[in-house]
Amino acid sequence: MNLVLNLVVALQILAALVMIGLVLIQHGKGADMGASFGSGASGSLFGATGSANFMSRSTAVCAAIFFACTLALAYFSNDRSRPASGSVLDQPSISAPAASAPLSGAALVPGAASAAAAVAVPSAPAAPAATASGAGAVPTK
Repeated sequence: MNLVLNLVVALQILAALVMIGLVLIQHGKGADMGASFGSGASGSLFGATGSANFMSRSTAVCAAIFFACTLALAYFSNDRSRPASGSVLDQPSISAPAASAPLSGAALVPGAASAAAAVAVPSAPAAPAATASGAGAVPTK
C-alpha cells in the first residue's frame, strides 16, 4: 500500500510539473509565435493550428492525470481503521476539572494563572508540636 501511495504522489508531482511547463510554453490568442523564432515565421513550429490543439490537449491530459491522482490520494488518506461508531458526537469528550473556588478576573487572563498561583496568599505557619517534657520547652541536643 505504501508503494502505491508513493507512486501516486510521484505521478502527481510529475503531472503538475509537466502541466506548469505546458502552460508556460503556450502563447495567448494575440501573441505571435514568430516573435520567439524569428520574424515572419508565425505558426510554423506546429503548423498553423497544430500548436493550439497539441498544447491544449496535452494540458488537458496532464490536468486529468493530476486530478485523478488527487482523488486517489484523498481516498488513500481516509483512515478506515477506526471503528464505525455512529458519529463524532457519540465519543466522550474531555472536560476541564471544575474549580473549587470562584475565579477572579486575573485568573481568567491567559498566562496569569501561574502568576496568580505564585502571588497567592501564603498559609499561616503551623504551630510547634508539643513535646513530652512540656508544651513550651525548647528542644536541646
